[in-house]
Order: sequence, then structure tokens, then C-alpha cells
Amino acid sequence: MINVFITDDHTVVRQGVRNMLSIAGDVAVVGEAASGDELLQVLPSLSCNLLLLDITMPGTSGVELIGKIKNLAPQLPILILSMHRDAQVAQSVLRAGASGYITKDR
Repeated sequence: MINVFITDDHTVVRQGVRNMLSIAGDVAVVGEAASGDELLQVLPSLSCNLLLLDITMPGTSGVELIGKIKNLAPQLPILILSMHRDAQVAQSVLRAGASGYITKDR
């Protein structure tokens, strides 16, 4: 079973991703956060195999957030789900420690 935690500031995106993942029999959404700051508060107690993360949110976000996550949970894979189609953005988050990068329009 793959346990996924979703962090995105848009409720409709979190609900949509949750609904899409519910179709897969071996994936469970174990929680959600609406901001990077909210994620950082619950991260020490998270029990998940994958963090699905938007990089543009109010408060702590982007490369700074990835660095903080990697300090607290270095082995946790981070999949970025972003509205940015710019290759430089993808490269910067991958260099910061994200495991993958997908855009919301794909």
C-alpha cells in the first residue's frame, strides 16, 4: 500500500487528487495540508510513503519548503505537482531534493 499525503492550498485540487487516487487499489491518502506551514507542523508524526506537494502556496513554499522537509524527513519522496511549466522551476526543485515533477495541466 502506498500512503500519500497531499499538500496544496487549493481545496478543489486536494479533493480532485484524492478522488483520482481512490481509484487505485493500492494507494491511500492518509492526510492533507493547505499550506507548507501546516505540513511542517504535522510532518514529524506523518506515516506516509509519498508526499505530493504544490510548490506555490502562501507562507513557506518552494525550494525553501523542500529543504525543510528533507531536514525533517530525508528519506521521504516528494513529488511536486505544480502549475509551472518552466523547466528552470522543475530543475530547481529537483536539485533541492524533490523526487519528481509533474504539472497540473497534464
